[in-house]
Amino acid sequence: QVQLVESGGGLVQAGGSLNLSCAASGNIFTISTMGWYRQAPGKQRELVATFTVEGSTNYADSVKGRFTISRDNAKNTMSLQMNSLKPEDTAVYYCNCNTRGYRVYWGQGTQVTISS
Repeated sequence: QVQLVESGGGLVQAGGSLNLSCAASGNIFTISTMGWYRQAPGKQRELVATFTVEGSTNYADSVKGRFTISRDNAKNTMSLQMNSLKPEDTAVYYCNCNTRGYRVYWGQGTQVTISS
C-alpha cells in the first residue's frame, strides 16, 4: 500500500502562482512512476505532469513552460510549481503513483481555483 497526501491548493488570481506538494508514505520502494493529474468540473481527469520510469518528465501541452514537476527522494515528496495560472487551470489536482506491481494509487485531491 502507498498513501499519497496533497497540499497547497487554494484560490489565486490569474497570472499568479501556486505550489502543490504530495507526500508519499507506505511501500514507497515499490513506486515506479509518479505524477500529477487534474479534473475540472464536467471533464475527465487528465494528465498534467509526470515522471517516467526512466526519470524524465512529461507535461501536458497546456501547461508546458508554466508548470514544473520536481521531487525530493530524501523526503519522499513531489511538487508541482504552477506559474502564470489561468482560469482554465481551475480543477481538483491529484497526486498519482504506479507501482512495479501495476497498482495505481491516488491522493484525495486538492482544489485549485483561478479567478479571472
